[in-house]
Amino acid sequence: MLHLQSDSATQWLHQVDQYLDEILIDHAHCERKAASTAMNLMNSYTENRDLCREMTRIVEEELEHFEMVLQILEKRGISFRRLASGPYGRRLNKLVRMAEPERAVDRLLIASLIEARSCERFSLLSEHVKEKEPELADFYAGLFESEARHHTTYVRLAEHFASRDAVRQRLDQLSAEEAAILAEGSDLPRMHS
Repeated sequence: MLHLQSDSATQWLHQVDQYLDEILIDHAHCERKAASTAMNLMNSYTENRDLCREMTRIVEEELEHFEMVLQILEKRGISFRRLASGPYGRRLNKLVRMAEPERAVDRLLIASLIEARSCERFSLLSEHVKEKEPELADFYAGLFESEARHHTTYVRLAEHFASRDAVRQRLDQLSAEEAAILAEGSDLPRMHS
């Protein structure tokens, strides 16, 4: 369902244990960036009414999630601040082909993979902190459904720009690249490190 070709390494859960505050801050940034990505796609493909309608919903949901994470940070006494970005998103976005309509396909599929990885991470995080942080576990379990829906929406919208077979083939290629990027990991404790 999520089109991921790898599972997160246990190293990430060690980062969660050591740097949960920083991962929560990064999660807020991820939600803000997801809303921005949806807005950028809407701006780039304004003539596509279905895409604009779906991006409007995603922007609203991502900003709602952003606010929810900010409330968690505030409740925990954690100051929201800028963080250096990890390499994950930057490296994925370098894979975008430049010519249209391939560019649209890649942008949508990369957004779908980021949402899929978020789903997987939210599920892991929820299970991992369930014993000592039940409220946080419930929060992350509750986000799974919307992130999974965003993933499938982005994949479906890519089919506006290429055939279903071409989209699935490219999704497989990008998913393999995403798995390789994730396998390299990052020393920065991030939602997608």
